Amino acid sequence: MCLAIPSRVDSIDKVNNTAMVDTMGVKREARLDLLDEELSVGDWVLLHIGFVMSKIDEQAARESLELYEEIIESMEDNE
Repeated sequence: MCLAIPSRVDSIDKVNNTAMVDTMGVKREARLDLLDEELSVGDWVLLHIGFVMSKIDEQAARESLELYEEIIESMEDNE
């Protein structure tokens, strides 16, 4: 199973076709090669293995992040 993680776009480098994204507080560079729509700073995207897969709306991103946090907490509780 593959997971795509909601991330917020912090900056865009059109020359290198990359974006800096914030994924649950972790900043990383992501490739935009697979995205076929316009992207702006502040947009929410789904990130998978270093590639932005698609844009998503903020509400869906926040709901997914809440679920990820619950899963992480549950895993930590079981250790």
